[in-house]
Amino acid sequence: MWRACVCAVFFFSFSTVGFTAEEKGGAVRHKTLWEQIYEGGWVMIPIGACSILTFYLCGDGVTRTSRKRVAPPKFEASVKGFFRQGDYVGAYNYCKKHPSPLTNTLRAGIGMLGEGKVAVGEAIVAAMHQESSKLNTYISYLSVIGVCTPMIGLLGTVTGMIKAFANLGAAGIGDPSGLSAAIGEVLVATASGLLIAIPAFGMFYFLRSRSASAMHHIQDIVLEMFRKMPYEHMSGLHISGEELFAALPNWVQAPAQDRA
Repeated sequence: MWRACVCAVFFFSFSTVGFTAEEKGGAVRHKTLWEQIYEGGWVMIPIGACSILTFYLCGDGVTRTSRKRVAPPKFEASVKGFFRQGDYVGAYNYCKKHPSPLTNTLRAGIGMLGEGKVAVGEAIVAAMHQESSKLNTYISYLSVIGVCTPMIGLLGTVTGMIKAFANLGAAGIGDPSGLSAAIGEVLVATASGLLIAIPAFGMFYFLRSRSASAMHHIQDIVLEMFRKMPYEHMSGLHISGEELFAALPNWVQAPAQDRA
């Protein structure tokens, strides 16, 4: 987390360098970073927060969507060992103790083995949709940042322009360079918002594609493991051992005292 914050500070710093300059004594003096940030106004605070959040979400997204994190090879090998031995109860318990997108999907399928092939397929598809939703939850925030930061920058520019023209109306247009300098200053906010939004959108599409690739990898593993599954020998089995709440309707089987 602290590394992401440090990188964000550097990114936010470079995003505002070199936007404006002022002429003093015939020479052009480039304004410092903090002068430019100050000139951007209050909107630079939420834009800076968005830059930090963007770096955090990018790092977190790359970590979450890696194949070693989504489908750990150690977990895959262990569950395959249980499958080779026909120990599906052991495989279910192992998946339950070692959660990951892969083992969560496998556990959903193993738990429905006694219900037949169709029920297993439906459980696997539902589990994969759930895991895909978890992976994409934080990634989708990058898209929100990509949309919001230019709007925040534009808001700062508009409010700054209102102040600039208000000052112009009060003081007159004796020196047009003052107005041009004010316009240049308020555009810092818009430029900063765009420099945050562009990489945020790029990483959003990259991570979304990476997430889809990871889920396809899980799908390949699951299809390989459930191929030629002997469902006929497991009909009616309750492998998961978890409590079943569905029972016969109370009008089908009357209490013993009523039959007496």
